[in-house]
Amino acid sequence: MERKPPRRTRERILELSLRLFNEFGEPNVNTTLIADQMAISPGNLYYHFKNKDDIIQSIFQQFEREIEKLLAVPAAPAPGRAPNVEDAWLFLHLLFELIWKYRFFYRDLNNLLINSRKLEVRFKTLLADKVMMARWLCDGLASRGELKASKAEIEALATNMVVVATYWVSYQYVMNPRHFSEPEVVGRAVSLGCYQVLALTAPYLVGDARALFEQLAAQYLAH
Repeated sequence: MERKPPRRTRERILELSLRLFNEFGEPNVNTTLIADQMAISPGNLYYHFKNKDDIIQSIFQQFEREIEKLLAVPAAPAPGRAPNVEDAWLFLHLLFELIWKYRFFYRDLNNLLINSRKLEVRFKTLLADKVMMARWLCDGLASRGELKASKAEIEALATNMVVVATYWVSYQYVMNPRHFSEPEVVGRAVSLGCYQVLALTAPYLVGDARALFEQLAAQYLAH
């Protein structure tokens, strides 16, 4: 059996830092703790990263690479293949899985943006891309005759979907801080997040789309 090459120290630092930031919160983790948990000297850590902000920026780059693929709006859907409710549900599930993987960015968002102008600019761009994708999904449903809303309503709906998705992690943390990272809590939070965001479209859904939404919602809420 071929052995996998050992991971480089830099990759291990990023992996550990992400876990610590997610578990304890970014403000409560410093480079001394990271070096101690890595069982390396602070000097070895600083050889790979200048400071904690450098680590955070590198983790955000990883997050950007992963989420950019998900947020890539097709130039034009194939004829008869505009997105439907199932497509929206799948997109939200994949989005929330990524948000949860990098959840400290969302839970500690205000603190991170205050301390980093660079991160502030990049996160604004990310939010704009999310709104664009949400708008594309809503427009697709409208083109299929499955969502009845004006252009202004779709614009507001797309923005509201992103607002809920962005602050859902903070809400979940406030509601259940002591069990925030437990596997069963994570799974439930992801499912409920998908439901809460897509539920914003429910008043505008008609016909089979509304029936499909109710069917999918019942499946998720039963978990």
